[in-house]
Amino acid sequence: MRRTLLRSFALGTALTLSAFSTALAGPPWIAIEYPANPFDRASRDAFLTVRTYHHGEIMAKTVTGTAEGVVNGKRESMKLDIRPGSRPGMYVVFWQRPAAGRWVLVINSGNQGVVDATAVVEISPTGGVANVSVPTRSYGNGWIGPRPVAAAEIDGLLQGRTLASAGTRLGANVR
Repeated sequence: MRRTLLRSFALGTALTLSAFSTALAGPPWIAIEYPANPFDRASRDAFLTVRTYHHGEIMAKTVTGTAEGVVNGKRESMKLDIRPGSRPGMYVVFWQRPAAGRWVLVINSGNQGVVDATAVVEISPTGGVANVSVPTRSYGNGWIGPRPVAAAEIDGLLQGRTLASAGTRLGANVR
């Protein structure tokens, strides 16, 4: 009985410490690198690269994204070609700006279908990266981390407005 009680206590303590250390590890993050490194075979000819993190530690995640645009007043959306890069936690985005329209790339990272970070990449009229933002919010205890991006915010960017200013850090991730 005593041995069973000790095992239960040890297991409960281990699970509690594990959950506590995960909470202390901090929120996820996503970073955009532009231009892509032409000397890395995996990213040669790519538009940009993405790196995914969990509290500063590079971590492999699932990365997906779309190019959202307005062409001749009509909304368009296309899936981005995103492939694993040459290192864990690095992803390569192959995309070429269409000849017309205003474009924004929305790149998400996460696991098991749950998005935990989003980078919004505004494309200039010449086809380069004009701005990168990772909308953020306060998680409490001093942590700031990514927040979901609303469809209305993307629509606003495509209409020439800026991303909602509350809790947003703009342009900090362009390298």
